[in-house]
This record gives sequence, C-alpha cells and structure tokens, in this order.
Amino acid sequence: MRTVLVTGPGGAGRTTVAAATALAGSRQAARTLLISADAVPGFPSDTEPAQVTDALWSVRIDSGAHFRGELLALQDQLSGVLGLLGGNRLDGEELTELPGSDQLALLHTLRRAAQGDWSRNGYDLLVVDLPPLREALAVLALPEQLRRYLRRLLPQERQAARALRPMLAQLAGVPMPAQWLYEAAARRDAELAGVQALIEDRATTLRLVAEPGPAAEDALRTARTGLALHGLRVDAVVANRVLPRHSPDPWFAALAAQQEKCLDGWREEWAPEAPTVEVAHLGRDPQGPDDLIGLTGGDDRPAAPVAGPDGGRAEDPWWIEESGAPEAPDGADGILIWCLRLPGAVKKDLQLVRRGNELLLTVGAFHRIVPLESALRRCTVSGAALTDGVLRVRFTPDPALWPRTS
Repeated sequence: MRTVLVTGPGGAGRTTVAAATALAGSRQAARTLLISADAVPGFPSDTEPAQVTDALWSVRIDSGAHFRGELLALQDQLSGVLGLLGGNRLDGEELTELPGSDQLALLHTLRRAAQGDWSRNGYDLLVVDLPPLREALAVLALPEQLRRYLRRLLPQERQAARALRPMLAQLAGVPMPAQWLYEAAARRDAELAGVQALIEDRATTLRLVAEPGPAAEDALRTARTGLALHGLRVDAVVANRVLPRHSPDPWFAALAAQQEKCLDGWREEWAPEAPTVEVAHLGRDPQGPDDLIGLTGGDDRPAAPVAGPDGGRAEDPWWIEESGAPEAPDGADGILIWCLRLPGAVKKDLQLVRRGNELLLTVGAFHRIVPLESALRRCTVSGAALTDGVLRVRFTPDPALWPRTS
C-alpha cells in the first residue's frame, strides 16, 4: 500500500490538497482511503470508511469519541482498584477530551488502516491529512518515543519473574505490577509498532503544502532538518494558491512576483528529490469534488502520487562508513563513521550526546534518540563533524569489548 502523508504550515490548504491527492489517486484506478480530522466539502463525515466515488473512500477522525472510549475501557480494567479506593466511576457524557488526545486518535486511525479491520478492504493508496507541520512532526515521532518509554518502564524480560513477585513485594514493601499491566503494555507496543512500520515503510512519503511567501519559506527551511532527522522523505512540495503571473493590476502583479521568487528558491532547494508542483488559486474556496478536479488542470498531475509503490524511502536516513577493518581495534584504521544527512543544520544548533547504547540528537527544536547498532555499542565516540549537510560521528572500537582475532 502506498501512503502519502500531507502536511504544511497552517492555513496553506493542506486538507484541500490531501482531498485532491486522494481523488486523483482514485481516478488512476487505485482504491484510495482519505483520512482527515477536518471536514472536507462534498465528502462524507463518517467515522468509518464511507464511499465517495467508485474507488475513493473517506473517514473522519473523531478524537473526542476515541478519548472517551479509551478512558472508559481503562476504567473498566481498573474497576477493582477503584472499588478498593472508593472511587466513583465516570460516565461517558461527562468526559471532555484532554490536550494530546487528537494525536493518539490519529495514531489509532493509522493503525486501523495499516493493520486493523480497515486494512482488509485492500486499499492501494492511503492519503492522510496531518496536522500543521510542527505538530505533524511530533505525531510522526510519537510511536518510536512511546515504544521506548514502554520498554524502559515495563521491560518484557521482567515478566519471567512472575513467580517471584509475592516475595519481591514483601522485600520491597510495595506491590509488584500485575500481569494485566504487562499484557496491556504488550498490546500497546504491538499497536505502536504497526504505526511505526507504516511511517517508516519504503512506500510512505511526506507531501508538503505551502502557499508561496516569506513565512512559508522560513517554515519549510526549518522543518527540512527535522524531517531528515526522523528519516522522513518528501516526495513533493505543493505550492498552493499560486496567482496568475501576468496581471494588469500592480498589486496582484507584485504578489505574483513575490510568489515566483519563492518558487524559484523551492525548486533549487528541494530538487531533485522533491519536485515543486504548482496548484493555481481558484479565487475562492473549493466546494466539492468538481473543484478538486479543477485544481489538477484536468490531468491529475499536481495531486497524483509523484512516485510509484516502490518510490518512497529509497535509502536509510543514516549509514555507517568504515575506515579500514574494524577487526583490528588497535590501529586507527579500525574507525567506524556513523553518518546522518541533516540538510540545513548548523553547528551551533546541534547537540550530540551518547548515553549507553543510544545517541541523543538535538538539532534546533528537533530531538531524537537513536539506538546504536551492535558494532557501535562496542566502540567509544572519538569525534564528530558536520560537513556539507552530513553529520559524521567517529567511533573507535574498544579493545576491552571488541572480539579479538587470532
């Protein structure tokens, strides 16, 4: 299944472009599902897949309903504990969703589309209308982060000590976690793993939607480094609401010239991996599928998937270079170099810390924790450099940890 994640600076019309992308994909004989938290004019607002055309379905994310359902289910699981504490049960009608519930609802919907009951419908193309760019990056990084938290707080290997829990509880003076907690954590980990696999799949790409101008130019330039840090590949930059280039009105002509200057910068900065696609300004808000078809100019070009099913993540975001043979840690030739592309990054905004078997990377406002490969775990960090948009971290094999050869 090909997946296109659509985002961009707020107010740039990303929902419209996402709907147009889904419609264009369905017109190319691909069974397509559009996922969005916002209402799309002319599309159903059902929270289960509803048919729009012969090959197009859409579903709306209801974060409030998801929050109430999850909290009520957790309340049922904790009913025994709540009874002992004298707690009063909450009714669904009195529950108001909390900040962050929309992100969890989006992840739940992605899991259903990738591995849940919706996946059995055999969709060829999944188009996801994500939140604005900064929030979208946080959502896409969330599965990896939550899985790491679960592994640290509730290690799976601790389940082997179930028979010792009564004795451990007496020694520690506190109750040991119940089995249902480990089982719940395992279920959550499996769900998050499904979403993470979808995000990291080779057939998943990101589509950036922005209205040409100085503000969007700055937002995309800043986000480019964050996208690279998390290994997200952009397949197209969609310039939305592009004005006619030739206008007798001096005011419109000045705006069009400003847009053209911005477009020239995008073509140079993002090419060739992410072509810039222009979508003309309709002069009004699109009102339905007919207007969405009109945005494509009749050939489905701007909204259609730029790459085929295998055109997503063509390469890993990071790789390892060798300087000589790592089997000989006593010499300088045993150095291994861990590389990560970070276009747009500057040295003063970069922080790098190794903690145990992980690298903690911070680039400006973006942060990621990367687990090290087994070979690098037996090495010490001997230096790092940022050159030509590539971070290179040098690892020297530790003789005390590296296997010796005869």
